This record gives sequence, structure tokens and C-alpha cells, in this order.
Amino acid sequence: MIHEYKSNGYNIVMDVNSGAVHIVDDIVYDLIPLMEGRLDLSVEEMMQQTGGKYKEDEIKEASEEIRSLAENGSLYTEDIYEPYVEKFSQYKSEEHIVKAMCLHIAHDCNLRCKYCFAEEGEYHGRRALMSYEVGKQALDYLMDHSGKRVNLEVDFFGGEPTMNFDVVKKLVEYGRSQEKIRNKKFRFTLTTNGILLNDEILEFANKEMSNLVLSIDGRKEVNDRMRPTAVQSGSYDIIMPKFQKAAESRNQTNYYVRGTYTHYNTDFAKDVLHLHDLGFEQISVEPVVCDPKEPYALKEEDLPVLLEQYDILAKEIIKRRKEGKYINFFHFMIDLQGGPCIAKRLSGCGAGGEYLAVTPWGDLYPCHQFVGEEQFKLGTVFDGITNQNICEKFSKCNVYSKPECKECFARFYCSGGCAANSYHCSGDINGNYKFGCDLQRKRIECAIMVKAALAEAEDFRDENNTAIAAD
Repeated sequence: MIHEYKSNGYNIVMDVNSGAVHIVDDIVYDLIPLMEGRLDLSVEEMMQQTGGKYKEDEIKEASEEIRSLAENGSLYTEDIYEPYVEKFSQYKSEEHIVKAMCLHIAHDCNLRCKYCFAEEGEYHGRRALMSYEVGKQALDYLMDHSGKRVNLEVDFFGGEPTMNFDVVKKLVEYGRSQEKIRNKKFRFTLTTNGILLNDEILEFANKEMSNLVLSIDGRKEVNDRMRPTAVQSGSYDIIMPKFQKAAESRNQTNYYVRGTYTHYNTDFAKDVLHLHDLGFEQISVEPVVCDPKEPYALKEEDLPVLLEQYDILAKEIIKRRKEGKYINFFHFMIDLQGGPCIAKRLSGCGAGGEYLAVTPWGDLYPCHQFVGEEQFKLGTVFDGITNQNICEKFSKCNVYSKPECKECFARFYCSGGCAANSYHCSGDINGNYKFGCDLQRKRIECAIMVKAALAEAEDFRDENNTAIAAD
């Protein structure tokens, strides 16, 4: 499968199955679709089909280049992965190895974000704080079911986890105490809205948390409209200085400021750049997913504006990076040389298998976005997985189980997208969230274009802020 597109003056050709990306001139760009499945196409036929646009010697040289790319396995390649996915799904369902957990340390929150899928921390249920005993059992479950895996991931999530920070500290201490004993290594993450963030919490986080996720939507008026406090006042002025301090204290690495854009700020590129102007280098701003009846829901008529915003953002990121102003936009992160293993590319985040969410009282769910939906309850950290049918279904959810993915050029980059979004939009985890797919495809196109533009520079820095010389 070939995907061609033009962006910011570049002719970009993606060979989907091999992952090869080519930046080509106009003639090669025009001939590649003509020669797909027809490498023996004659020069005369190509001249005719291009309407005499190119000279005979130009077409001959370009067509030879295309044949060479095909011969070395970087163009017109076949999909070799579909047979493999069956073995992978069977392995996941039989072994059920867990490597990551989202601990809902607090089903309570001190903000009243209007788009919150967690219903202000309640998750279709009741407000509650996780006890140390439940959290300890969750960590034990993770270690017991992680097989030979050494590296384990735990995200302290909410609601707002700092509302139960004493338990967070005790669980980190317990996890660390088990690392040498069990030959495990925990990578802890804290996701916070920042209201309770203080020097004590930050010092602990900088010592123990591999990553911080700091929730803020961007410009003050945008953030305060959607993220008010419990008394309906704005949160921006409270959290901004705290987040700036946190980012600097971590040397602008191992954190993200993470925002959500809605129908109210379809010019979200301004929010990304606003955050960068305030000193943040690691930024994630993504689209709201909610009931389409909500006034802030993104609408079909918003789509052209949103796609244009990604183009605007990509060009500005290139400009700033070339000026020496480092900025990493999470949704433009892409690895064209290595990237995730093929199992990850085919099946995504591992929800319901390698990744589980735990409620304050110990119930297990496929991920944080399914918490509170009883039909997806898998079991408990005390009794283990009792609903194997759900795990089996998630184990078979991949880019080949979703009809819309099979012909999509982005499938090995998005891994089929978010199962929760698919379910909430279509009623099936193997369904399609078309609006999200349209945005994802655009993000991938922009990400590749940014790579191409930065590669033209004499020297640039990758997503890990590592210097890379252009070819």
C-alpha cells in the first residue's frame, strides 16, 4: 500500500507495509501510483498517462529509481503481518501478562472540568479514596502477573491523586521495597491538575516519578472556561506558576503539560504555542471526546479548521526548532527508524491485557476510560480476572479486526486507535471513531513532514532532545 501527500512544499510517499518514507521530486511522485502493480509499464505509456508533462529521458530515469526502491524492499511491499496477529492474540489471551496499571488512587476531584469523562472523579459510581491495602494488593497483582518482565509501569490517577497523596507515598515505598526482592523495576507516573501541588509533593515526585502529567488546557480564558474549581472560579492562575516550577525542576524533561481542546477553541494551535511561550517544552493538547450533544463537543464542520490547525502548528514548530527553541508536541512524535515492536503496532496500548485500571476498592477494568461501566468489569485485585470473555475480546482487538483499519495508511502508527473511543462512538471496541481517525491521519502526515523539514537542517534535535545530524 502506498500513501502519497503534499505538505509544506514536500512530496511525501509512504510505503505503508515496510514503514519506508520517501521525499521525492514531482516526476517520481506522479509515477509511483502509475507503476504500482505495473513495474513493467513502458516509458511511452507513462508519458501518455502524464499528459506529456515530462521528457522521455526524465521518465526513464525516474522509473528506474522507482524500480530500484521496489527491488530493495522500500516500495510496493506486501503486508506480512496479518498471519502473525493470530498467534499474538492467542498468546495474549492464554498468558495474560500484565505490565502496566492505572491506579485510581482517588475517585474525587477538586476541579469541576466540564468535559471530564470521570464525572468529577466519580466514574459512574461514588466518591472514594483508595486505601493502602487495596493499592498494595494491586501492586502485588501486577508483580505476580508480570511474568519475566522486569520493568513495570504504574500511573497514579484520579480524580485527583494528590487528594490521597499519603497513600501514593506509601505505595511507592512498598513498590521500591519489592524491586530487588522480586527483580522488578517500577516506573511511576503522577497525573495531576496541580491545585494541591506544593514543594513537598514536587520534591517527592522529582525523586520517585519517572513522568509527570500536568493538566492545563492552554490560554487562561480557554482553561478557565472548561476547568473551573469546585466553587466555579478559574484554575489557571493557581496552577500555572506551579507547573512552570515543576517543568524547570525536571530540566524540561520527563513531564507533559496535557490539555484538551473543544469546540470553544478550535484554534488550539494558539494554546500549544501559548504554553511553549511560557517555557514548557513538552506539550500534549488533544481533542475532546464526549457526547456529541454537549455544546463543547467537536462537530463535523470543525474538521477543516482543526486539520488546518495541525498544519499551522507543524510549520511553527519547524520554525521554532530551527531558531533553537526546543518544542516537542506529543502528537507529532514519530520514530521512522525504529519505533514500537510489531506487536505494539498491531494492537496498541494493551488495554484489557497488558494494561489494567484499578478502582479505589480494587475492581479491575480494561483501562481508565472503561471504569464504572459494569459490563467491562474484569474482576478484582483480590480474586483476579473472573471475566475472561472480556479479556479474550480485547486480545483480539487489532488493526485487522477493524474493517476501517485494513485500508488505512495510518494503521501501523495509531495501532487501530483507542478501544474506548471506538466503543463509545460505535458500541464496539472494533468499531470506528471516524472523527478521531481523520485527526490522527492528519497528525501522522504532519509528524512526517516535520521530520523531513528538520532533516534538511544542518543539525537538529529529536524528541529526546538528542542531537541528530541530517543526512
